[in-house]
Amino acid sequence: MNTSVIGFPRIGEKRELKFALESYFKKETDEAALFEKAKELRTKHLQLQQKANITYIPVNDFSFYDNVLDTAFLFGIVPERYKALNLSDLDTYLAMARGYQGENGDVKALAMKKWFNTNYHYIVPEVEDSTVISLQGNKPLDEYAEAKALGIDGKLVITGAYTLLKLCHFTGKKTIDDIKSEVLAAYKAFVGKAGAAGVKWIQFDEPSLVRDLSAEDIDLFTYLYEGILEACSSKTLLQTYFGDVRDIYEKLISFNFDAIGLDFVEGKKTATLVEKYGFPKNKTLFAGLICGKNIWKNNYEKTLKVLNRLSELGIDTTLSTSCSLLHVPYTLALEERLDEKYKRYFSYAVEKLEELRELADIDTDSVAYKANVTLFKTDRNCSDADVAKAVSELNAEDYVRLPKRPERQALQKKTFNLPLFPTTTIGSFPQTQDVKKARLSHKKGEISDVEYETFVKSKIESVIKWQEEIGLDVLVHGEYERNDMVEYFGQALSGYLFTDYAWVQSYGTRCVKPPIIWGDVSRKAPITVAWSSYAQSLTKAPVKGMLTGPVTILNWS
Repeated sequence: MNTSVIGFPRIGEKRELKFALESYFKKETDEAALFEKAKELRTKHLQLQQKANITYIPVNDFSFYDNVLDTAFLFGIVPERYKALNLSDLDTYLAMARGYQGENGDVKALAMKKWFNTNYHYIVPEVEDSTVISLQGNKPLDEYAEAKALGIDGKLVITGAYTLLKLCHFTGKKTIDDIKSEVLAAYKAFVGKAGAAGVKWIQFDEPSLVRDLSAEDIDLFTYLYEGILEACSSKTLLQTYFGDVRDIYEKLISFNFDAIGLDFVEGKKTATLVEKYGFPKNKTLFAGLICGKNIWKNNYEKTLKVLNRLSELGIDTTLSTSCSLLHVPYTLALEERLDEKYKRYFSYAVEKLEELRELADIDTDSVAYKANVTLFKTDRNCSDADVAKAVSELNAEDYVRLPKRPERQALQKKTFNLPLFPTTTIGSFPQTQDVKKARLSHKKGEISDVEYETFVKSKIESVIKWQEEIGLDVLVHGEYERNDMVEYFGQALSGYLFTDYAWVQSYGTRCVKPPIIWGDVSRKAPITVAWSSYAQSLTKAPVKGMLTGPVTILNWS
C-alpha cells in the first residue's frame, strides 16, 4: 500500500531551527548561515521519510515561521507598511511575523490566531485595498528542486486557495468577492509553473472545508477549483484535516481531483460519508488514519479494519497521516529518562513514519502486528482508586456553586469595595532572562530551594510595588515561579508524565513541551496558596490567585 505524510515537523530534532533563527535575530549569523541550516534540516527530514519508504513525501512543508504566511508572501499579500521598510525578502517576511523596530522604521507584527483546534498559531494574512495579488516568489519550486536533487520526487504542498481566502483579514473596503479572481489567477500561474517544472503531484491543503459551510462558501470553493484544475497539468490531491467534510462531501468527490485526503481520526462522519455516498473509482482516497496530533501509538487492529473496509468498497486507498506531523514531537529516541513501560505506548513524528511503513505491508501473522495487538490488550495500569471513589461519590449538589450569585456579589462588594470599573492584569508578567537563568540554575542544582524561593519572592515584591505605584485596583503576583501555564500545574498533579524532548512548535521560534496525561489525575498538595499568600502579605490591595483552567490543561496536554 502507498503511504503519505501531510507535513513533517520543521523545528528539528533538538529545536535547531529555533536556535538558528534566534541567532539570526541577534545578528550573530547572516542570511547565508540561516539558509544553510534550513537546507540541512530539510534534507534530513526528507531522507528520514525516504528511509521509511513513504510514497508521497511532502515538500514546501518547511517554513521559517508559518506556512500560511509563506503562501501570503508567495502571492504578494504584503501590507504597504512592511514594503516601506525596504528590507530584504527574508527580513520583510520576518517583519510581518514578528514586527520590526530599527533604523528602517517601527511596525508591529501581523495578527496571530490559533490554527483550527490545535495549539499552533498562524499569521493572519492582511489584505489592503491597495494589495495586488499575483505569483511573486519561487520558494515551493526551489524546495521541490532541492528534493529532486536528493532523488526524491516530492509532493508539492501549498495552502489551498479557499483556506487562504477564508483566513485573510480585510482592512479596507475590499471583500473576498473583490479579490477572488486575483487569487484564482495567482494559483493558476503557480500550478502552471509547477507543471512546467515537472511537478507530478500538488497537495492543496484545505482544512477550512471541515468547518460549517454555507452555500456561498461552497460556491466560492467551486469557483476557485474549477479554474485551478483547468490550468493544472500535475496530479492533484485535495487534502483536508481536523474533521470531516460533511457539508461538501457529495459535491467534493465530483471535482476533477486525482485524489482526496480525508481525516478518519477527527472526522467523526468520514467513514459514514464514504459508505453513504461512495467514492469514485477513478480517484485515490488518502485515508488519514495515523493521528498527527497526539503522541499515542496507532492501534493496528482498528486501522486495518478501516483499510479492509475501504478495500471491500473497491476504493483505491493510500494510507496517510490525519494531519501534518507538525503538531507532535520529533522523536522518542532522545527520551532516555522516560521509562520503557511508558515509551512503548508513544509515537512521535519519526515513529509515526515507522507505523506508516509497517502498516503498508502488514500481515496479521507478522511480529509487528501481533506485538501491537498485545500492547493494546494489556492493561496500562493507570487508574487511581482514590480518584475513582471520589468521582463515584459525586452528586448533583456538588455541581451547584454556593452561596448563590446575588449573595456572593454582596459579599464581594463589601469585602473588596472596588470601583465600578476596576483595573487589573491577566496575571503573568514577562519571564525575563534573570528569571529563566534562576529557574535553570535551580533545576541543575546550582542554587538551593531556599535561594530560588528568595529570588522569586524578590520578583513578586517588585511587581507588587510597581502595580501599586501605577494604581491598579486588583494586583497579581506575576507567576514568576511557573515555567509554563500547563506544565507547572501538571508537575503538581498525579497522573502526569513529563518529557525532556517532546517539543512542538506553538508559533515561530516558540516551542512548548506539553505534559502527558497518563492516568487518573488528582492534586497531591496545595499548588498556588503559598505564593498567593506571600503576595497578599505585601499589600493591602486585593491580590487575585491564578489557575490554568481544566479545559486548557486538557487541550494543551
